This record gives sequence, C-alpha cells and structure tokens, in this order.
Amino acid sequence: MATSIVVLGTGGTIAGTSGQAGANVGYTAAQLSVEQLLAAVPPLAAAARGSLVAEQVAQVDSKDMTHALWQRLVARCLAHLAKEDVAGLVITHGTDTLEETAWLLANVLPAAGKPVVLTCAMRPATALAPDGPQNLLDAVTVAVHPEARGVLVVAAGTIHGPREVVKVHPLRLDAFASGDGGPLGWVEGGQVRWAQARAPQPPLAPHAALAPRLGALPWPRVAIVLSHAGADGLLVDALVAGGVAGIVAGATGNGTLHESLEAALARAQGAGVAVRVASRCPEGRMLAPAQAQWVYLEGLSPVKARISLMLELMAQGA
Repeated sequence: MATSIVVLGTGGTIAGTSGQAGANVGYTAAQLSVEQLLAAVPPLAAAARGSLVAEQVAQVDSKDMTHALWQRLVARCLAHLAKEDVAGLVITHGTDTLEETAWLLANVLPAAGKPVVLTCAMRPATALAPDGPQNLLDAVTVAVHPEARGVLVVAAGTIHGPREVVKVHPLRLDAFASGDGGPLGWVEGGQVRWAQARAPQPPLAPHAALAPRLGALPWPRVAIVLSHAGADGLLVDALVAGGVAGIVAGATGNGTLHESLEAALARAQGAGVAVRVASRCPEGRMLAPAQAQWVYLEGLSPVKARISLMLELMAQGA
C-alpha cells in the first residue's frame, strides 16, 4: 500500500527570506531547504496520513528556471512515481514559471494514477503572515486525496489544472486563476471539495515517451514573438538567421497577426521553421479558420504553446 508523500523542493518565494523582518517584497528567493519548509508546518505529519519524504531537486528563483533543471525534475518525478510505496508528489516551486513547469510535467509524466501537486507562495517565509505554510499543507491534503490524479496546482486554497492555470497578479496572495474554465476544486478546512463533485481524470500525457530521455535529447530553440500595433518582422527574420527551430506568435484576438509580422512568419515557415499561433487573450479559446496558414494552439498561452512546440520538435527528432 502506498504510504509516502514525496516533497520535491525547487526553491522559489516559498523558500525565500528577507533581512527586513516582515517584508513581503525585496526578499531573496530560494534560501530555505525543503526540510526546513516541512519542519515549519507541524500539521503536515497528520495531513500526510503516512510518511513525508523530502528531497531538494533545485534551489532557484523560478524566473531562472532552465531546461536542465526541468530535466532533473522530470527524472526525480519518474523515479519516485515508480515506487510502490509513494502515493503522490508535492513540488514546491516559484510562482513566476510555475504554470510552465506544470504544463511540461502534464505533457511528459505518466502520472495518471498518482497526483503530482505543485505549490508555491507569494510571500517569503520571513513575512509577517507567510502564505507558504498553508499552501504546502493544502498541497499535501490534495496529494493524499484518493481521487486526486495527474498534475495539479494548489495555491490560496484553490486547485487548478495545468492547462488553464496562469499567474494573473504580481503581488496578491490569490495570484493564480484558471480563466473561464474555472478551478478544479478547493481546499476548505482541511477537506478537498471538487468543483464537479469528483476529481477530473487527467488526459494521458502526449509526450510520456520523451520523459526518460529528456536528458539525452537537445532542447530545440523556440522563441515567442508578440503581435502588436506597429509590429514588424525584424525580430522574426533575426531569429531565423540565428537558427531558431520554432516560433510561437502571441496573436491578438482570435489569432490575428499584424500584416508585417504575418509576412515575416510566412518567410520563416518557408525556411523550415515551425510556426505556431497562440492568443494573447487570457480567457477563452481561439477558433481556427477553415483554411489556416498556421497551426493554432487553441486555448494555450504563448508560454505553454512554446513548451508544446518544443516537445513536438523533440519527438520528431527522437
């Protein structure tokens, strides 16, 4: 019987400290170990309903997340998920790129049978009222729930899915939202309440075959360009000249692009560069035209579309 929850630490604000007592900003991220985070929340032992295992995978401000750290995190997730005594994983992560890491893991981890719960904090551990301890307790509560499956994000008492979750505010505690798709559930008084009365079943990871090989495969260079008033093709042309493998265009509205940028993307596609289009709009999904010139990644933000394109290119070259 699976009895262990493994907590993988990667740094972030949840492990941050400040020399100024009670400060919410101006702190240094990734200072406390994951063992210190666990020790600061005594109720975790009861919430885990078994043993808690801590492992420090990385210690970074998540704005500095790298492909190499992603490889290491995926490898450690795979190793722990394969253990029969492990019921689920909790990952402490910085807020800045949490949505990207969540989407990567959702695409590569064969975790449909066990939960992988990412959590974070908007205030450092030394704040007057830090939010990290409650978020960590809530994440463990979700990880041990018998219906929890796949990659989930827990923050400010809300459970988000990896496709929808996005950081929408730079400062407030409830900094994450799931757009018009809505959250998957909530943690209230130590209990999980699913939005649809039961936990959703996660889709199968489309690139699970890549997971054990990420360390041996080169990560293709994929860049993001933004369509906006006055846009031109200078950046796209420079990226093509620099050998980029793919470009994601952050489009206006329903996938519309400035004519100058559109022309440059057509040149890039003609030169063999993979072009994908995602919308700048934070809610809803694009409706691709019947005769589309590009592949439209409907419902994905540009940063998540970049991850999907990288994995697609890696799979093609594998």
